[in-house]
Amino acid sequence: MYAAVKATKSENNENFQRQGSLRRVIPSDINKDNVFDHQNTELNKVYRIYRQEYVILAEYKMIQSEDIQGVYVIPSKESSLIWFGVIFVRNGPYEDGVFRFNILLDENFPDGEHPKVVFQSEVFHPVIDLVTNKLSLSSAFPKWHKSDQHLWQVLKYIQWIFDNMNASLAHAVNKEAEKMYRNDLNAFTAKAQELVKLSKEHLYDQPQTEDKHYIMFEPYAPEIHDKVRTSMVTFHEEQFNKVGHSWVLPGSYKSLARPPTPPSENES
Repeated sequence: MYAAVKATKSENNENFQRQGSLRRVIPSDINKDNVFDHQNTELNKVYRIYRQEYVILAEYKMIQSEDIQGVYVIPSKESSLIWFGVIFVRNGPYEDGVFRFNILLDENFPDGEHPKVVFQSEVFHPVIDLVTNKLSLSSAFPKWHKSDQHLWQVLKYIQWIFDNMNASLAHAVNKEAEKMYRNDLNAFTAKAQELVKLSKEHLYDQPQTEDKHYIMFEPYAPEIHDKVRTSMVTFHEEQFNKVGHSWVLPGSYKSLARPPTPPSENES
């Protein structure tokens, strides 16, 4: 019997040794700080993404409030760091031109470098690089400060370089365009008008991207667009003719003053 008990103990010991001890199953060098550091890193990453999306949304709302005439932008559906834009030029050598551009935000926006503006349409302009079609922002925004600079200012600058050709020469990076504008304005204007014509010819081109937020245009079709136009004009007139309720007491400049309550029949 002793031998049987001894054999059983021997088998149990052997089984235990084959399975290994807890020291071998659970590593002895667990670093709790590493676990929490990893969790904090993931949380910080999520926080940065949400914060960036919030900042970009705020930038877009500011652009809407500025109401920059003739300039339209919208963030890409695929990435909020890419914006599609188009400008309808109303003055200067490029008058009547419709030029497309993209705004590329830094991956750390609003921190990091200033946004990049790259024209998709061909534009021969002193402040637009002849090779890359990139708008030079270094003179207007030498260093991007998120507390001072905003995207609506970039759009204002895009508008400014077309409306103020003479002043924009101080920011020139395209020396060929600058030289032609200074020395032969007629030739420069003729070239600009050629590009204006070209921009209109390609206005209705199919997009090279499947992004649903890409700005597209189509020829005016009276059977479709007349109804929309009438609806928009009517809505504008209705809003203009509406008279709001006054919360100022007649004869008083006190805001939110409540008009006197009419006397009841018992009081009259």
